[in-house]
Amino acid sequence: MQEIEQDLIDLGYQVFAISPDVAEQLQATKGKNELKYRLLSDRGMRASQAFGIAFRDEEMVRTYRESYRLDLAAYAGDDHHMLPVPAVFVLDTEGRIAFHYVNPDYKVRLPETVLLEAAKAALQ
Repeated sequence: MQEIEQDLIDLGYQVFAISPDVAEQLQATKGKNELKYRLLSDRGMRASQAFGIAFRDEEMVRTYRESYRLDLAAYAGDDHHMLPVPAVFVLDTEGRIAFHYVNPDYKVRLPETVLLEAAKAALQ
């Protein structure tokens, strides 16, 4: 996303990411990764649920805790044990979803070239 952020801005888009992490964690992430786009906290997972990308997986939460030494409840500020499926949404000028990408495999990300082309197409 960082590679094409300015291209998206030049097209007139606002770029932001929504995360279940609390604001303090997001600020740390933003600084550590030198992110320019806005990070918004969805600690209650309401936005993720509204987009239909929230899921609850006790086994995955346990894996994060044991394998990665991550306490998801501490990051989220809640023990709802929900995670969002990684997703990208591009809205057209009317605010409608013109393109979306959702992949339950968090290791497979949308290529930036595909996102940029989808953003251009949404403006036509």
